[in-house]
Amino acid sequence: MQKKTIAIIDDDVYIGDMLQELLEKNDYAVTRAYSGTEALFAIKHNRPDLILLDLMLPGLSGEELLCHIKEIPVIIVSAKVDVDNKVNLLLSGAADYVTKPFDTKELLARISVQLRGNIRRDDKLIFDEITLDMTTYSVSVDDKPVKLTKTEYAILCALMQNPNKVFSKDSIMTKIEDLTPDCEENSLRTHIGNLRNKLKAVNGKDYIEAVWGIGYKLKS
Repeated sequence: MQKKTIAIIDDDVYIGDMLQELLEKNDYAVTRAYSGTEALFAIKHNRPDLILLDLMLPGLSGEELLCHIKEIPVIIVSAKVDVDNKVNLLLSGAADYVTKPFDTKELLARISVQLRGNIRRDDKLIFDEITLDMTTYSVSVDDKPVKLTKTEYAILCALMQNPNKVFSKDSIMTKIEDLTPDCEENSLRTHIGNLRNKLKAVNGKDYIEAVWGIGYKLKS
């Protein structure tokens, strides 16, 4: 099985070396970048499976770089501890936030959670017992078909493409606007509630988690 690749983006050579040694001992491949500008170039030409991102970088800052990273889970690793700053970063697309100094076992666990994610097979997304077929626009739970509206399908597709990410209402609206342009923000909560109930009705499992103050994400 091919090793998962983790990009370490940190200008602190000591911390970067420590992280690289830790990750390689745990059977990950590692790439490095020491500035935001270098990282942006590297990511475009050698896409990693996950990124560990420091915020205090020369060139592009971590916050600026985050805006350019799409469809790759990003764990912020920073000494900044301000709660509002953490929330803003999560809303901007970060999958998780670890404060320096950190416990290595906790960091490895958080990495494992992000990489576990969903499985993509051809034009299908699979998350736990849910299968979403992007060719036929169909959804099943435990191999039992689930009938969804266009908006419910679009929401589920967005969540399954980034299963470990917390989505704000605004980010969900942006993700689904091409599939369901008529959806309005004031009705989004109702659509998510209906989707949640339809999935839960099959096997009693609640697959959608409301993250207080931020938005929604899938849960195993």
